[in-house]
Amino acid sequence: MLSAEPWTVRGCGYPDLLATGENCQGDNLHDRQHPHELFMELAASYDRPIGRGFRWQIYGGAAGEPALGPAAFPHRAAAYPNPVAPIGHHWLDSTHITDGVITSGVFTSRWKLEASVFNGREPDEQRTDVDVGPMDSYSGRLSFAPSASMTAQVSAGHLEEAEPGVGSLPRTSINRATASLSWVRALSRGTLATTLAYGVNAQDTLTPIGIVPQTSHAVLAEGSLSAGERTTWFGRIEVGGKPGHDLHATEYEDRVLTVGKLEAGYTRVVARWRAVHVGAGGAVTTGILPPRLHPYYGGWFVPGFAAFVNIRPSTTHTH
Repeated sequence: MLSAEPWTVRGCGYPDLLATGENCQGDNLHDRQHPHELFMELAASYDRPIGRGFRWQIYGGAAGEPALGPAAFPHRAAAYPNPVAPIGHHWLDSTHITDGVITSGVFTSRWKLEASVFNGREPDEQRTDVDVGPMDSYSGRLSFAPSASMTAQVSAGHLEEAEPGVGSLPRTSINRATASLSWVRALSRGTLATTLAYGVNAQDTLTPIGIVPQTSHAVLAEGSLSAGERTTWFGRIEVGGKPGHDLHATEYEDRVLTVGKLEAGYTRVVARWRAVHVGAGGAVTTGILPPRLHPYYGGWFVPGFAAFVNIRPSTTHTH
């Protein structure tokens, strides 16, 4: 799996109010989403039956996704029409591109139990290579499908040296846990999809007063409603804790500040060419800020908007 973002998203990334995670040009990113790697996946998977409805699977490669978190936002049915990353991305699904991973698990038609060892370090600013590193991080995940339209998962892991330090500061390791529930239902002329997700990060943060243990949380609810193959509406609600250091709020570097974000948008297919659909869309957003961040952002509510063009394969129907 490849991404064109190393060329279509220039510099340190696209504007995304309250987004944090990774470094660029010697400083940590805030209010901006970094581009994805060119090589989003270079991996292979093998599975075989082991009796009584059970199967064993092994998966791994130079780039791939460990058993940690829900499906990444570009691939969730509730989120795929919206190219803007959630502000909780680095609490939920940021490990969906990991440079070095091995996963093994057992599964049936209803549930799956898997464990991974992987390189938990965030990639560097060179987005067209593979950042090889020690596979000294680990995770586990239990997924369950109570019905054909619903999937739930719980997972936890340790990300060794996950976030790069600013300047000469050391890298930060993170302990992460997530839980999510996704529901997809086919309608007579479209699809309704929703996802609820929760993530928590625990880490030791180096601040001007020393090393401070910090625990921060993220909650997400999102959905999409398509009317046929041409029109899709989508929305997202998020609440999360952001360390003051991540937002460059220098007075509160040792504190976790609760922020929120609302987003609603629309996309429509404007052209079709064989098996490819070209769409255009947009979204309106508002960030919700606590009083301590008002001097940095200008008040309780900070509006924003996004406009985009996407190209994707057409939906294939089988009967």
